Amino acid sequence: MKHAMLIAFALFAAITLSACSSEYIISTTSGQMIPTDGKPKLNNETGMVEYKDAEGRKATILQSDVKSVIER
Repeated sequence: MKHAMLIAFALFAAITLSACSSEYIISTTSGQMIPTDGKPKLNNETGMVEYKDAEGRKATILQSDVKSVIER
């Protein structure tokens, strides 16, 4: 019984954690595909799209260079 409860808890934790961080792809006007960790955000003051790259580093790209943002 303990074993089944432990497995159920582990599955619940895995599903919950995987739902928290979504991957997105930024498609640029030059044809580049940039994978991101989490949803990119537009900074209206600077006109830049801010995101974390696949390795977790902060990065930016001009809004005019972004063709589309697709959730993966």
